[in-house]
Amino acid sequence: MELDRTDKRILAELQKNGRISNLELADAIGLSPSPCLRRVKQLEDSGIIEGYTALLNASNLGLKLTALIQINMDKHTPDRFEHFESSIQSYTEVQECLLIAGQSADYLLKVTVQDMEVYQDFLLNKITKIPGVTDVHSSFVLRHVINSTRLPIDSVA
Repeated sequence: MELDRTDKRILAELQKNGRISNLELADAIGLSPSPCLRRVKQLEDSGIIEGYTALLNASNLGLKLTALIQINMDKHTPDRFEHFESSIQSYTEVQECLLIAGQSADYLLKVTVQDMEVYQDFLLNKITKIPGVTDVHSSFVLRHVINSTRLPIDSVA
């Protein structure tokens, strides 16, 4: 789907506030409500808008520890990767799982938990028990300098 200036403005506004009403959105981008709603529906149908969610404050929920975990696998086979990825899907502590290149690791995980004790349990009783995991290197977030879910809409062609 080709995105024009209006589509980009819709996406930018929705990234700022996913709960904005269609009337408010239409007003913010200078469209009448019906065409605005049609455009949002097109963006949803095309898969550009995958869904809507609430952003929660981890610290206010008692989730004080964020770790970035580099994981190495023993074999680089499709079966091994599929099994790892399937296993990791069920761990609610994992916010992101990325298959990476250019590092000494195969995967990079972003994990958020209550504290170091919970992290140790997660690491020892979940991650290291997945067949094929050979090395695990953890880094701990001291402070979130930028913590955004927004994509750079302006740079999309």
